[in-house]
Amino acid sequence: MMEKMWLGLWCIGAALVLGALGDILLRGTPWGINVFLWTLALVAFVVAPLALRGASWMGRWMLPASLLFAGFVAWRDSAFLTFLNVCAVLACLSVAAWGRAGRLRLRGLSGYALSSIYSGAFAVAGPIPTAVSDTRWDGISRDGWRRPVLSVLLGLCIAAPLLFVFGGLLIAADAVFADIASRTFDFDAAQIFSHAFLILFLAWISAGFLRAALGKYDAPDPSIERPNAISLGPVEVGVALGLLDALFLAFVIVQARYLFGGAQRVAAGLTYAEYARSGFFELVAVVALVVPVLLLAHWLFVAGRRGRLLFGMLTMMTVALVLVIMASAMWRMNLYYEAFGLTELRFYATAFIVWLGAILAFLTATVIQNRRSRFASWTIASCFAAVIALNAMNPDALIARANIERMEEGKRLDAYYLTLLSDDAAPAIARHLPEIGDRRLFEHEMATPSGKEREVYGPTLEKAMIGQWKAREDDWRTWNTSRIKAQEIAGDLEAR
Repeated sequence: MMEKMWLGLWCIGAALVLGALGDILLRGTPWGINVFLWTLALVAFVVAPLALRGASWMGRWMLPASLLFAGFVAWRDSAFLTFLNVCAVLACLSVAAWGRAGRLRLRGLSGYALSSIYSGAFAVAGPIPTAVSDTRWDGISRDGWRRPVLSVLLGLCIAAPLLFVFGGLLIAADAVFADIASRTFDFDAAQIFSHAFLILFLAWISAGFLRAALGKYDAPDPSIERPNAISLGPVEVGVALGLLDALFLAFVIVQARYLFGGAQRVAAGLTYAEYARSGFFELVAVVALVVPVLLLAHWLFVAGRRGRLLFGMLTMMTVALVLVIMASAMWRMNLYYEAFGLTELRFYATAFIVWLGAILAFLTATVIQNRRSRFASWTIASCFAAVIALNAMNPDALIARANIERMEEGKRLDAYYLTLLSDDAAPAIARHLPEIGDRRLFEHEMATPSGKEREVYGPTLEKAMIGQWKAREDDWRTWNTSRIKAQEIAGDLEAR
């Protein structure tokens, strides 16, 4: 009982520290080293009591993984990569909070979904369950310094929101009182509210997460038994999947020229944009439906050895046909790149197609081979691996190099788009500035007195990039290797 009580006090105290630390660190934007430092503090508050108690580390290996993705935020400057990295941090913490409730690699999709739901529920509940049920305040010794100190802290916690609410109302009610309070405490009411909200918000969700990660709470068994009333036999599944495969096969055969016609098909009436985008969204729609359909069919399927063999053959055919459509989409995206160059949208769309191919491969290697329990863990691992690979590839630098290489081949270069890339692309752009030359950025068209339009150009690409790379606030919280490198490059170019 005493261990549970002090664990509750630890969660509340650590949450308050994390709230204050988050207010100090996370206000610096764009995010950089501050995300890593705050995540490191959160992980430390989980690891310390576990080490002291000698608790099991099953599932807690996701804590170091969260630090890895938080470190990526201090490495790459791309806004989309930052979004992916922060999502990966939250996913790692969610899995780590409930990883002890079973072997992670054998969890199904429902297990990971329940982990996220329970982590979210604990974050929403915040410190309330800890303060009400976990901490036995009457068990604290009434002698010595513990009781008075805890009583004072509890009184401050109760008084803080009361002073905040009533003080704000009184200040708003009387200008003289507001002026006296402002001169006495030298504060900005809006700024104080902003700081208080962020501190309380971070402390609240941190308390819930720490309670889930450190408490001995087990999530319910996530497995869902198949109802006998809705089970499917070989005939039902064979007819359904057989007709689905026939539909896919007919589509591939009839649309073979459309799928693989390339430039000739585009010349027949479709633009490159229509050709590439239609293939991509067809792929997304097909795969988004095929994967859950096959998983549901496998879950409902009840049959002997021959029935499972039939299911495997039909599923393999479905996957093969979907892969054909994927190949078509990749070909279309390549045509789009050859015609107009590479952009972030086109790059990430291609990366998404490759990831979907991996999901289909996992489906074939696990579900069809009657190892369904491994599909979810392999899928989650592929998500983390994809984020790591994207950080290692440095998409913005790759996009800049690809477009500059097209220019060297005599194709058009959209110099303005280079200015939209993050500081991750700074070394690649700076390295080729001499080859780009004094290329000016197109701004707009302006009507002349004769009624004709003339093009108006802005500064050269080099001057625009120097101004962009130097326009960073000097805040240690936003320290980022790509931004530091871009500032150094800008200084060198300006000096030259």
